[in-house]
Amino acid sequence: MTFKPNRRAALVASAAAALFLIANPAGADTWPSKPVKIVVPFAPGGTTDILARAVAPELSKAFGQQFIVDNRAGAGGNIGAELVAKAPNDGYTLLMGTVGTHGINRALYKSLPFDPIKDFVPITLVAAVPNVMEMNAEKAKQLGIANVQDFVKYLKAHPNKLNMASSGSGTSIHLAGELFKSMTGTTMTHVPYKGSGPALMDMVAGNADVMFDNLPSSMQQIKGGKLVALAVTSSQRSAALPDVPTVEEAGGPALKGYEASSWFGLLAPAGTSPEIVNRIQQAVAKSLGTPEVKEKMQAQGAIPSGNTPAQFTKLIADEHVKWAKVVKDSGATVD
Repeated sequence: MTFKPNRRAALVASAAAALFLIANPAGADTWPSKPVKIVVPFAPGGTTDILARAVAPELSKAFGQQFIVDNRAGAGGNIGAELVAKAPNDGYTLLMGTVGTHGINRALYKSLPFDPIKDFVPITLVAAVPNVMEMNAEKAKQLGIANVQDFVKYLKAHPNKLNMASSGSGTSIHLAGELFKSMTGTTMTHVPYKGSGPALMDMVAGNADVMFDNLPSSMQQIKGGKLVALAVTSSQRSAALPDVPTVEEAGGPALKGYEASSWFGLLAPAGTSPEIVNRIQQAVAKSLGTPEVKEKMQAQGAIPSGNTPAQFTKLIADEHVKWAKVVKDSGATVD
């Protein structure tokens, strides 16, 4: 069969277009042509939500399309993470992942409905934050607890008397408390919520006793005097609360080496176009480098990042190893 030149050219162009679509299933050249959803796997009001809502408008400005935050809380972040893992890899559904969804849960849960490594492509670390060990200010005063050592003494004299709120089973907030209990030989009743927001409401109301919350979501209540910060969980003091000691500093020999910080970053479903991933990473890094966004995050106790996909991938791999050991050593389980 002989093809005329114009027909042959048309077939070649058609084949090339088909190959392009196979190689670029997400349409990287036209993305984004519609709004993009950032799934937050926790309730509104927590640090994951705060950081997503800080980044979303910056991405909207950078790409000329809306980036919409969608809260899908439950199961320690697993419900929202599963939704994104199973979403089309076209760049229109992203996840604000956490140390819980992508560093802890694999070791804590017997089975997960997704693989935190294989089912996602890391885009960039948005921020790292310390957790803060805090109590309702009035409750602490009533119980005579002014510091970490007072807290430990009270727990040992009153086993299981206090309840420990968290943003959900398996989150860094939960594990920070479990690590504290393990190292001090104390007991508290764990009460998981569907995010820091609802947990903080009960903390302020006096219905929850202690929480190892991510610092940004608690900062306003600490500064307002509703909550008292006993210590931060990082290895160094936070610039946002320079007068608050670390748990290791305040806790004495039993808590030497204690460290349990959190991180938050954007991920996409596995197979998402590298071009889209890189464009998002570059836009996030640029926005986090602006004085306005940088200062706003640092004032809340967050340390902005914007690292590369490769660097974020390595961080996630390292965190799996670290938190698997913490889960094993603490004996933490999902309630």
